[in-house]
Amino acid sequence: MFDLIVKVPKEMEKIAASHIEEVLRNHGFNPKVIVDTDRWLGIVFVSGLGDRKFEAAEIIKREVPEASHVLVAYKIVPARLQDICEAVREIASQVIKPGDTFAIRTNRRGKHDFTSVDVNVLAGKVVQEATGAEVDLECPSKAIYVEIFDDIAAICVVPGEEEYRKLRPGKPLPLPILRKMVIVQMPYTGPLEACRKMGERIGRAVQTFEIGELYVAHYRPVSARELVSFLEGVIEGIESRYDIQRRCYGRPVHKVPVSVYELFQYVREHKDEPIIVTDPKGEYVMHVKDKLAEIFKKSDRVHILVGAREGIPVGIFRFATLVVDLIPQVTISTDYAITSTVIGIVSALEEAGILEKYVTHHMRKREKRSNY
Repeated sequence: MFDLIVKVPKEMEKIAASHIEEVLRNHGFNPKVIVDTDRWLGIVFVSGLGDRKFEAAEIIKREVPEASHVLVAYKIVPARLQDICEAVREIASQVIKPGDTFAIRTNRRGKHDFTSVDVNVLAGKVVQEATGAEVDLECPSKAIYVEIFDDIAAICVVPGEEEYRKLRPGKPLPLPILRKMVIVQMPYTGPLEACRKMGERIGRAVQTFEIGELYVAHYRPVSARELVSFLEGVIEGIESRYDIQRRCYGRPVHKVPVSVYELFQYVREHKDEPIIVTDPKGEYVMHVKDKLAEIFKKSDRVHILVGAREGIPVGIFRFATLVVDLIPQVTISTDYAITSTVIGIVSALEEAGILEKYVTHHMRKREKRSNY
């Protein structure tokens, strides 16, 4: 049997195992490190640690960067639902304290007459019966991992703060702000291949942030071929990024619509709405964070003008609500302009304190109860 399960990037198993063995020997351990890439990709087993397995786990976390996750096996039982649930009950009674929340995470390898969901549901039920703790699948105080390898199951416990998650309590939620943004991008002109490549990058950028709309706008005649190449690239960039988001995100994805307009006419039409121009002649974005906050709080749409090769015509500055400089003394290239603009504005709005913060379902329930 084993004391630790170390999860590592695939194809790094043997290198990681060598480093783990070396590091532990340097600290006075005599470990047995096992890799079986024919059966378990991305897994290194460590045994022979005795009652020092928790110490060994901390050493690996501290000194082996190849280790993505280090799980201490609290108990190893046959891979049967009843045995797993009994082991989970025993361990939960020891590690879950009053006020804790928990989640069950099951990783099943091999063929069984039950599913990972079956384990999560039944083990979760016994933990609640044994401890009275509430389930919090998003950000639990303790996560109980059930790692199943064919006919055996290891029960492990991970503090919630050690789980890497995209959203944690207190993180800002910028999507509502991003939806308000209408980016007005001057087209990139020049060699056809360069126009298309630049369009792809811009398309991926706007779709990455799922901004409200994208307008491509110029103020003088542009080569039709160059404009078509640029627009084809924009649409291709949006489509490619959207396909990835749709497959990977656990939420609906907004697909950015694209329109073409004439720049001066666009400004005339929207002169009664907030217009932000990005230009090195403007005020540093962090110095006007409070003005930006007022704009975004009061408006459903904010029009943000971005140049390409040449900047936005200076005459438009008089019609702008704000002219902002993203980073003084640096002129940002066209392919990074939208990304820099969006990140800069969102960062300024976060500094101004207007972004809603992420709160877990469990925290909402607790807050609701405290309001009774």
